[in-house]
Amino acid sequence: MIADFFVLCTGTSERQIKALAENVREMIKTKFGLLPTGVEGEQTSGWILMDYGAVVVHIFDEERRRYYDLEGFWAKQSKPLVSIQ
Repeated sequence: MIADFFVLCTGTSERQIKALAENVREMIKTKFGLLPTGVEGEQTSGWILMDYGAVVVHIFDEERRRYYDLEGFWAKQSKPLVSIQ
């Protein structure tokens, strides 16, 4: 099993991508007492992945989100629960 849920976010700058990742980490730690089992990438790469087991958080810059198109890749296997633009 890969994960039960993917959370996909877009940051508009390296600073915002870093802030989103820090906020996700702090909020999940505070509310659920969990830390990610793994973190890959960094804000300068345009993609940070945070693995919480059943939930995987992807934080992209706009270019990489369009390029990798995870929504399109998984479209046949799943459907979005929530989509906020």
